[in-house]
Amino acid sequence: MRIKYTISVIFIVALVIIEKENNIISQVSDKLTPKLTPLLLLSASLLSAAQHNISTDISSHQHVNPHLENSTRSIQQSAAGGRKHILLLATTRTGSSFVGEFFNQQGSNMFYLFEPLWHVERMLTIETGGTNASVAGPAYRDVLRQLLLCDFSLLESFIEPPPQDHVTAALFRRESSQSLCEDPVCTPFVRKVFERYHCRVRRCGPLNLTLASQSCMQKQHRVIKSVRVRQLETLQPLAEDPRLDMTFIQLVRDPRAVLASRMVAFSSKYNVWKRWAVDGDIPVDEDEVRKLKGNCDNIRTSAEIGLKQPPWLRERYMLVRYEDIARFPMRKAAEMYDFIGIPFTAKVEEWILKNTQASKEVSGVYSTQKNSSEQVEKWRFSIPFKLVQLVQKVCGPTMTLFGYKFAENKDMLTDKSVSLIEERTFL
Repeated sequence: MRIKYTISVIFIVALVIIEKENNIISQVSDKLTPKLTPLLLLSASLLSAAQHNISTDISSHQHVNPHLENSTRSIQQSAAGGRKHILLLATTRTGSSFVGEFFNQQGSNMFYLFEPLWHVERMLTIETGGTNASVAGPAYRDVLRQLLLCDFSLLESFIEPPPQDHVTAALFRRESSQSLCEDPVCTPFVRKVFERYHCRVRRCGPLNLTLASQSCMQKQHRVIKSVRVRQLETLQPLAEDPRLDMTFIQLVRDPRAVLASRMVAFSSKYNVWKRWAVDGDIPVDEDEVRKLKGNCDNIRTSAEIGLKQPPWLRERYMLVRYEDIARFPMRKAAEMYDFIGIPFTAKVEEWILKNTQASKEVSGVYSTQKNSSEQVEKWRFSIPFKLVQLVQKVCGPTMTLFGYKFAENKDMLTDKSVSLIEERTFL
């Protein structure tokens, strides 16, 4: 269901942001030149979103000529110069880091970025007090668009501390992108410069974003992984941009498994859930329960839009379950490459073989090396049945859409002979 902005609400929100920004600037010494900050950039994104929604609401009532639609796709493919632009969309603890490596390991013609929207989310949380999806969505979209076009300038506005001469030691998880740790992006190592997310395969200096942009433009295909986009429909302008030949891959996972994984990986943030696991009844109106329901609803809504294949997503959207990737990693990786329309390389095959049979010593919560088939059932023995019941109650429609079976009792939950996954084909 499309976000229903009225033009007045959009302008009011934008004006409030601009007013807040003006107040901040007024407190700064007149000797300083105020820069284009994320708040002003966000207001521009909101105004852009308003314009897009007006045109979309008008066009949504018009019949789409399939010949015109095919012609538009051909024009976009031609304008993109044969390049493919891929967004891997997920939520935390769905195996997205593992799946992202299917593309990161592809070879010399793939430019892969790992969670660049982390900086946007962090800045908006600090400056606006939260990351309301309908407000942050346009900002995420605009940053993604520029990055897919190899332009890092908008992202720079969200990086703290600000890059100096387009050089930063603060890019989140730089080491998770091979493209940012290879020549010529890997510049000589600089002593006494701390880079938390430094390249691990070799010693590099702080990241030069100009060199990163140049490397991006030389690559044939571009992929971005993100767990921060809440609503697929906010990305419609990317699919309609003639410079981009977009593919959206949405990765989902059983919400019961996601909760179990998050309680381990983000232990301090899930103290309430751990208390509920031990103590009595669970209040269904708790904020944490509402948050869980909201997450499930957002995932389901995006998937429903994608599976309906509206004109802007036709042949551009693919739904993939983590459980299918964990059980059949080679097959599902090949299917993704085939859907996108790029060769499935021997290098990716080799990485999958090596990293789906990992030992327990290297299978940490953030590791991309896992005995992946073993991961599918692991959650069933690490989460109390009453928490499972709660997830099934608030995320029932989402589970049904993705083919996850309900556990009717504790014995069924822990019975390995009973599968909780329906065989489904979403292509």
